[in-house]
Amino acid sequence: MFRASPLSALLFFTLSLSSTPLHAADTPAAKVIGAYYPGGSAERYPIANIPADTLTHLFYAFARIENGECVVDANAPEHFKSLAALKREHPKLTSMISIGGWNAGGFSDAALTEESRQRFVASCVAMFFKQHAGSFDGVDIDWEFPVYGGPLEITDRPEDRRNMTLLVQEFRRQLDALGGPHRLLTAALPAGRVQTDGPYDPALSYELKALGQALDFINLMTYDMGTGFSKVSTFNAPLREVPEDPLVPTQRRWNSVEGAVRYYREQGVPDDKLVLGVPFYGRGFKVSTDANNGLYQSYSAPADAGDWRRIRAELLGKPGWQRHWHPVAQAPWLYNPVEKVFVSYEDETSIGIRADYAKAQNLRGVFTWELTGDDDQGSLLKAMAAPYR
Repeated sequence: MFRASPLSALLFFTLSLSSTPLHAADTPAAKVIGAYYPGGSAERYPIANIPADTLTHLFYAFARIENGECVVDANAPEHFKSLAALKREHPKLTSMISIGGWNAGGFSDAALTEESRQRFVASCVAMFFKQHAGSFDGVDIDWEFPVYGGPLEITDRPEDRRNMTLLVQEFRRQLDALGGPHRLLTAALPAGRVQTDGPYDPALSYELKALGQALDFINLMTYDMGTGFSKVSTFNAPLREVPEDPLVPTQRRWNSVEGAVRYYREQGVPDDKLVLGVPFYGRGFKVSTDANNGLYQSYSAPADAGDWRRIRAELLGKPGWQRHWHPVAQAPWLYNPVEKVFVSYEDETSIGIRADYAKAQNLRGVFTWELTGDDDQGSLLKAMAAPYR
């Protein structure tokens, strides 16, 4: 999931009902126009303001794991009531509880044994489909990451790869045992090839073919390809492989939107199980030289780029900031030669190109991390949703 800095964490979203008919979950949606919604944003961006007529799926981020069980923040129950109300007003909206996120520990222990998996899943099912019945249509698993590549302080094990699949199967078993309408089961899986441990391969963390079969769909995180773990300033979500990118070719060929989709296909994940991710936030670098307008340069530290809302209001068109466009990456960037700050970001044009690509490739849909990063006009969401409307 999104990381605001190389060592920070973040969030996602989808909706449901159980005391009244769960129309959205009766049959899996033919398309997905999804967005993660961080629960911590509710005061600034009330749940009632969520554009439920545009979205098909909302992912509430996040529930966490403590002592092997699902837990939520103290204010989450009120949020869940608001989600249920939103669902009643917009019965076609599907809502999901997303469990985990960057910096979220506890998965490796919770998934370790059959007993621990049953206990963990039972706690989640009890909380979200019994205690808070009417708020959710399914579960989204955001384990970052089994085996290796996640935050260094979080426990991981070699057996996590298999245990992730077993955990998904246990969720499927207990969700089905509830009876009634089909509850969705999804996961957010990574695309970026540089993580905390260096070079990264998703297939070493996940049994991708098995997950492609067991899950209703996969939210493919086709962003975070250029982060504070990268060796040079680079794009957050390049559409295609850029030959001048100094990343080693064996990693570079997969470290793009197109490369990630191709890789997951080669691992046996069907197109209709892939939902393409687009970021509503930027990545910044304090570069060491003006060469190439800051692109692919060494840097001294990450720079706080912020989300699209901030980039549009405070950087775009402001003195000192120069906008550039890369014809292969199909992405814009900003460079400030005085401050020597490079910012990779997405705008309506680049988001639209990625959504058009997803549609042309017959992918299930598109989603964003995360909804509250958009401007007041909903410019990025409109561009993302347009091909699937």
